[in-house]
Amino acid sequence: MQHTSGRFSLVSPAAFFGGCLIAVVSAFSIPQLPAMAATGPFADFTGNWSGTGTLQPEGGAVERIRCLAKYRPRGSSQREVDLELRCASDSYNFDLSGQFTADEKNQITGRWTERSRNVVGSALGRSSGNRIDIHAESSAFSADLGLVTSGRRQGVTIESHGGGQVVKATISLTRN
Repeated sequence: MQHTSGRFSLVSPAAFFGGCLIAVVSAFSIPQLPAMAATGPFADFTGNWSGTGTLQPEGGAVERIRCLAKYRPRGSSQREVDLELRCASDSYNFDLSGQFTADEKNQITGRWTERSRNVVGSALGRSSGNRIDIHAESSAFSADLGLVTSGRRQGVTIESHGGGQVVKATISLTRN
């Protein structure tokens, strides 16, 4: 029905179906705006993660390690993230925090602090697909980190050099 100057009149079936057809065709032919999905290499990181793995100091025995990680995005593009990572085994622990940024080409830069040893440093890396590779270093320490994220699971490998020893770690995290 249409309302015209206080009176109602019926709309013809041809006009009604023609209007519906135009609406349907328009809905499919108007270019759709991209979905507001998260972008950037840190898009799947947000939240709290926990897990276990193994740690092996150079010349030492393999130990079980437990880890907690927290990722908080900065900004809306998912190209900046704050990280807190705490891990402990029977004889080794670390408490790492960092701020990382990825540019449009997925080159990663960042700053980190290992709080239990009071060490600060920089990080450089690259993201490709679901994998991130980062080289972190300070004046007395360097480490290569690999992260592979798939849904609610993240695999982390770390090989560090410094303080007179090499430490290798493999960790599997699950988002809580």
